Amino acid sequence: MAFIKAISYYLPERILTNEELVAEFPEWSVEKVAQKVGVEARHLAADNETAGDLAEKAARRLFDENGISPKTIDFVLLCTQSPDYFLPSTACLLQDRLGIPTSAGAFDYNLGCSGCVYGMALAKGLITAGIAKNVLLLTAETYNKYLHPADKSNRAIFGDGAAACLISTEGMAEIGNFSLGTDGRGADNLIVKTGASRQKAPTGLHTEDDEGHVWHDDYLYMNGGNIFNFTLDTVPSMIVDILEKNALALDQIDYFVFHQANKYMLDTIRKLCVLPRDKFYVNLSGTGNTVSSTVLIGIKDCLDRHVIQQGYKVMISGFGVGLSWGGTILNF
Repeated sequence: MAFIKAISYYLPERILTNEELVAEFPEWSVEKVAQKVGVEARHLAADNETAGDLAEKAARRLFDENGISPKTIDFVLLCTQSPDYFLPSTACLLQDRLGIPTSAGAFDYNLGCSGCVYGMALAKGLITAGIAKNVLLLTAETYNKYLHPADKSNRAIFGDGAAACLISTEGMAEIGNFSLGTDGRGADNLIVKTGASRQKAPTGLHTEDDEGHVWHDDYLYMNGGNIFNFTLDTVPSMIVDILEKNALALDQIDYFVFHQANKYMLDTIRKLCVLPRDKFYVNLSGTGNTVSSTVLIGIKDCLDRHVIQQGYKVMISGFGVGLSWGGTILNF
C-alpha cells in the first residue's frame, strides 16, 4: 500500500491581476475574466526563475512544515514540461540541491494536467514493488514563459507554481486504484511546436485557427474548443472507470478534486456528471491553472480549510495536454 503523508506548495512572488491584464486588453473587463475563467490573479515566475527553482522551494516548504528530513527520501519524481535543461533531468539537480542521499533514484517525466495523478501511480508502483519507501513527488510548471504576449486567453488562464507531496508506506490518505488513458491523436490541440528536436529553430510563423485564435509556432497553442470537447468526452467515462476499479458507487464519494482547468469547464463537468456542488472543488481565483500542480494545491487547500476530513473518500483526476487523463481515489 502507498499513502500520501504530506503536501505543500509554492507560488512565485510576482502576481498578475485581472486589472493589469485588462489594461493590456481593454476589450475585456475584470468581471468578464473572473466570471468566465474563474481567475482573479495568477502568479508568474520571474525571468530568472525556473520550474526547478519553484520545485525546490515547494520541497523545502514540505520539509519545514512537516518536520521531514531530506535524508529519508529515497526517490524523487518531478513532473514538468518546462525543465531547467534538455539534459540532465531537473530531478537530478534537485537531489543535490535538496540534500537528498545519492542512493535515491530521480527522474523527470513530461506530462501536464494529468501529471500529478500519473506521479502518484508511479510512486505507488515504486513503493508496492519495494523499490522505495519515501517518494518525493514534485510538480512544477512555468507555462507563462511559453505564452505569446498577445495571447490574452491563455494569459488569463495559466499561472506558474509548484507542489510537493511525500508518498510513503504510511500516511494520512491511502492511494487507491487508477484509471489512466492517452490519446496522442489530439497532441496538436495543446502544443509548443518549436524548440525541441522536431523543429529546434524558431520559425516566427503564425496561423489563425477556426476559432479565430492565432497559433504562433514558437509559443504555446491551445485549441480551446477541441480541448473542451475532449474533456467532456473523457471525464464521464473516467469517473465510471475509477469507481469500478475501486469497487465504489458515486454516492460513496465524499469529495471531488479535479484538475482546475477553468471555471466554465469545471462547472460544465459537474453538471454533465451530476456531481453535488457542495462536494465539488472549484478554486482558481488566486492561482489560475497551474497545470500539474492544481490537484495537489486543491487537496492542500481543502485540508487546511477542513473541507476534507478523516474518513473521506476523495476522487481526484487530471486531464489535458497529451492528450492524457488519469484519476484515482484517496482514502483519508
